[in-house]
Formats: sequence, structure tokens, C-alpha cells
Amino acid sequence: MFRRVLHYNCPVKSKTQNTIILLILLINAGCSVNIQEGSGTTPTPFLITSTLPPSLTPPPSETPLPPPPQPTTVPVEGTSSTQINVRAQPSTAGEVLGIIAVNTKVQIVGKDPGGNWWQIIYPTGVDGKGWVAAQYVKTADKPEVPVIGGGGADPNNGNVAIIQQKLNVRSGPGTGFNSIGTLNPQDVVNLTGKDANGAWLQIEFASGPEGKGWINSAFAQAKGVENLSIITEAGAIVGTGTPTGIPLTPTATILPARMDNDSQNSPVVSVRFESTGTRILLYNGDVSAPEGDLEDWIAFTPYSDTVLLSLDCKGDGALTGDVLENGTPMGLEIKCGERLKAVDVKANASYLVHVGANPSSSGMQYINYTITIKTSP
Repeated sequence: MFRRVLHYNCPVKSKTQNTIILLILLINAGCSVNIQEGSGTTPTPFLITSTLPPSLTPPPSETPLPPPPQPTTVPVEGTSSTQINVRAQPSTAGEVLGIIAVNTKVQIVGKDPGGNWWQIIYPTGVDGKGWVAAQYVKTADKPEVPVIGGGGADPNNGNVAIIQQKLNVRSGPGTGFNSIGTLNPQDVVNLTGKDANGAWLQIEFASGPEGKGWINSAFAQAKGVENLSIITEAGAIVGTGTPTGIPLTPTATILPARMDNDSQNSPVVSVRFESTGTRILLYNGDVSAPEGDLEDWIAFTPYSDTVLLSLDCKGDGALTGDVLENGTPMGLEIKCGERLKAVDVKANASYLVHVGANPSSSGMQYINYTITIKTSP
């Protein structure tokens, strides 16, 4: 094995230059070049590579802008006039999410179709919202907020109904079915169907079987019922249609008032009036006799020397009330229908209004009442 060795005797600046370029430079410079053959290893050939031009990176495509935010309802501020429940639905049958204390600021964002309930911002509620009874929230002006529920329609289009008096919600269309809850006057419910003759209406009721319940149509304000689906006792939908027969006029079932376990030492509500704060108390309750909740106790502390009392009642019984000062009866009787009755009081003293259903020998007596206590001036 032979190899050629190149000998040159001229200065070279760099040993790392390409061989072909080196030879050309030597010859042009007049350097002598001797070639010898000999044995040895074969040199590693030099490779001439070419560098490709860099590929062009395409410019990034434009990122589409997010859609513009949809307009939202501007909350309307209100203030609770008494301690009130926050519910998951606009009904006294709705699940209680929590309690708001008296004189608490709330943000109103909606209302029910009947205008009896406000939807408010409530972080622990569904979608951060809850429902409170409108009569216990004071606002500077009438809130202009959207209707929530019932397809956004009024109570006369067959989607919703307004309850006219306290009544049972049953598991099926008839008094022979179990009661699964009750509704109070002015509760708003969503309608989902009816029985064959239209005497019973199926409603959305969270605690009922498959989230449904039945109410007697005689005690619900609703129009367009003929367009509801007819539903059998087994829950099957058999179509729609106007009832051909005239249903029998149902007899109302009077229920006892639910026990709230209040007492003279533990009133159902207690308010302290202030000249720069709470100046009016509105409380809605119910009592019954001879069964159920027989009496209620409402406490207040005035800052002036006069308060005005009003007592409105609904139901088939009688109710009377009296006032106690520091636990002692004042000998003052309050009757249903009295409006703005002036009562002399002492500033910072403790007062109780005691209301109760009058005994009767004619069966169950049920009274739903609203008491208003207003400071003067």
C-alpha cells in the first residue's frame, strides 16, 4: 500500500483550509511541490458540503379577537327590612340557601313572573344567585330587571301559575295521593302538565318524584291550561286537548300552619329601629287552630316615642294581637284590618307583638297575616 505525500515549502496561514483551495494557492504562489509514494494509511477524505439557505418561517396567523362581552343586567340595590330566607327557587317551597339579616344590602338582578320574588346575587347559590320575597326588600325605585323563569312570560300564558291560598302539593293528581309539601299564597310555580279533566296541574317541584308535583287547579291563577300536556297518574304523556267535561268544584283542604318554634323568649323576628337605619318592619306569617302553630312573637326596639301598627289578615279564621312592654302586657289589642294604629312607646325599651289564632269549634282555622311596624316620626 502506497500513499502520496505532498511537501511544500511556503508559508501557510491555516491548516484547516479546504484542500482544493490550498493547492490552488500553492501553485499560484510558485511553491515547489514534490510527490512521494509510500506505504501508510489512507487519509480521511475531505467532504465539501454546501449550506442551504435558511427556510423562511411563515409569519404567524392573526389570532381572532374574542367575541365582545354580552350585555349584563345592572344590579339594583335593595335593603332587607327584616330577617329573610334566601331560597333556591322563587317559592316558599324552595330550598333555603341561607338567611339575610335585617338592614342588609342586596343586589337585585331579576324577578319572578308574578313580581313577588327578587333574584339577588348570592355567592353560595346556584350560579351565584338566590331568591328573596320582594315584600321584605326596600328599594329606592321599582327595579327594572328581567323576568326569570316561566319562559319570560306573564302568569296568564299557561307556563306558570300564581298560588291563591296555602295548599298541598301531592305526588299525584288527587287528594288520595300523599302530600309532599305545601305552597303559600303568591308563590309562583312552573306548569308542566295537567290531568285529563284539567282539575289538577302538574308543576315543577324539586322535592317531588322526578322533580314534579300536583296541585288543585281551583287554587292557582293560570290561563292557557288547555295547551298543557295531559299526563296520566303513571306519568305518561297522552297528548293535549281542551277538557270536554266540566270538572267537579273541588273542596279546599285547610292545612295547619307549620311550627316555627318561636316563643316570648325567642321571637320569630327581632328588629332594632334607628333614625339613620331601619325604620319599618314588615313580617308575613301564619297561625292556625286548634292544630299547628298557634301563635307568633315579633320583637322590636324603638328609638322614638310612637310607632304605627297595621295588621292585614287572610284566611278563614280570626286573629288578634297584643303588645308587651319589657315583658308586661300593655292592655292594647290589635285586630285584623287595623291600619296605622298609633302606639305610645318608650325609646330603647323592649317590645313584643303577640299574635294568635282565636279558638273555634267549627274545625281547622288558618290565618295568613302581614304585620307592619313603623316608627313615627
